[in-house]
Formats: sequence, C-alpha cells, structure tokens
Amino acid sequence: MKIAVVGCGAVGSFYGAKLCHGGQEVHFLLRSDYDMVRRNGVRIRSCQGDFTVRPVCANRPEDIGVSDLLLIGLKTTANDQFARLLPPLVGPTTAVLTLQNGLGNVEQLARLFPSEQIMGGLCFVCLNRLEPGVIYHQAHGQVVIGEYQRLPETRTHSIASMLCQAGVPCKVTESLAKAHWEKLVWNIPFNGLGVAGTVGYEAMQNPKSEVRNPKSRSAVLTTDELLADAQWAELVRELMLEVIAAARALGFELSEDVAEQSIARTRKMGAYKASTLLDFERGQPVELENLFLEPLRRAKQAGVPTPRLENLCRILCALNEIKTAPA
Repeated sequence: MKIAVVGCGAVGSFYGAKLCHGGQEVHFLLRSDYDMVRRNGVRIRSCQGDFTVRPVCANRPEDIGVSDLLLIGLKTTANDQFARLLPPLVGPTTAVLTLQNGLGNVEQLARLFPSEQIMGGLCFVCLNRLEPGVIYHQAHGQVVIGEYQRLPETRTHSIASMLCQAGVPCKVTESLAKAHWEKLVWNIPFNGLGVAGTVGYEAMQNPKSEVRNPKSRSAVLTTDELLADAQWAELVRELMLEVIAAARALGFELSEDVAEQSIARTRKMGAYKASTLLDFERGQPVELENLFLEPLRRAKQAGVPTPRLENLCRILCALNEIKTAPA
C-alpha cells in the first residue's frame, strides 16, 4: 500500500514509521525536517523497542502523488492548508484518514473530498518529538478508527489489520463521532488544565478573574502534577463529567465510568506533557478551535451547562493571545 503522511510531527512520524517498519511504502511530506530525515531517517525511541526507518521523503505533495492511504497528523491550527497540501495526494479511491485531535476535522475534509473517502482515527498514545526525525514513545499507542457518517466498511477493517500487523493496536468503532467525544474526556482536562496551571488554580475557579501574562511558560502542569494535587484533580474530574454530559445530550451514550477509567490510566503514565502544553511552552499557537471551542459550542447548542469548560476556554484564549517568548 502506498501511504502518504502529511504532518510529520510526533503522531504522524510515529505511526508512519511503524507502517514503514511493517513493510509498507510510506512517503513523508516534510518541510523544515526534510534534510535531516532524508539524511538520517526517522528514529523512534520507544518503550517497546527502538528502531529507525527511512521513508521516502518529499517537500512537495506533487512529488508523492496519488496514494492509497493518506494519513493526516497536522496540528489543527494548520487546517487552512488542507486545500493546498492534500488534493495532489488524493485520487478517487484514496482513503483519507485524519489522526487529529478534537472536533470538526472530518467535516473540513468532507468539504474537499467525497464523504465516503473520509475516515478518522483517535490515537491513545504518549509521544513527544525530541528533535527533527526523532520521536520519543513513552507509553500506549492504540488507534481507534472509524468512517465519517457511516458504519465500518471492508476497507476500514483492512486498514485496521494493516496497523495491527505493523505493531499498532487498532480497533474499529461503529461511531466515529462518539469516539471523538470519548477522546475529549481525556484531551480537554489534561491539555487544557496543564496550560491553565500557568495562571493558577484561583483563575480557573473565578470566571471573572483577569488573565495576566504568566511569569513562565514552563509553569505548565504535567499529567502527574495535575492528579497529585487534590484541587486540580477535582477540576480534571469535573471537566470530564461536563464533556460526558455534553456527549450524552448529543445522543452519544458515554458512561460516567469513562472519567474514572481515564484518570486511572493516566496515573500509570507518569509525568507526561500533552501536545498543547508543549506548543504553549514553545510559544506556538495552541489548538483552541477544534480541541476546546468547538466542543464548547456543541455543548451550548445541546443546552448543557459547562461552566468549567467555558472558563477554561476563556483562559486559554487569553493566554494564546499573549505574544511573549517562551521562558
């Protein structure tokens, strides 16, 4: 299978490298990392064993051409580049699989390509990009994939099987939309509160508090720090329950047990910085729209009160506008 990977950060590089290691023909679309990856390949430092692969490297989508499978690992802040980057890679039978966080990505893709070609994937994995072409895999790795607005097809199970054969645990979901909300139960509190830690617990408690420039971007809270503090841990739980309530109001049956299960899994991860925390520390734009604001809008449309999520969005929007250099 010819596979194109667009967005070769931690997620795109890791899963693209696993597929390449598993024997697939994998092409990486690269920008700043092009020379380094072309020279040294992609190195995966993993809890499951280190390995290096040499995918085919390109710096223009036209140099890759139409692929059987397109994997999208772009940050959602780069979704405005879809129309420029993706069409040369997509033919009438290409499966377009986005591994991005949050809501609205599949809908954006469906405005460019036929809806029956669109798929989504949820990655339950702890990854960091250490340097160009070097990815640190700390824990987990499962992917849950599904079809956009339809039940799984033969190709859904074929892609899942291919991932499994490459050493990636993969499950197929009958409801991609429900799976997105289930992932948000983890993503919203741990990505959001980690950054909100720079302004302190009191700001999260008070929806009228003024958001000031944090003294240091390095004051973000890792997952273990959030759960070690009773007050922050309770905020994590409250945010999770708000997300679950919104999902239920929208017709997705999520049990409140999902919150406790997510917390229990996270305690086993140790100190982990989610992607939003790393972006914030580097002074890069935070994935606000798809990961936080769109879930808030849908909760409001469903008539579900989400005061914790609303205040978190307010704080993150204010912090995102502060144009100071990282500490």
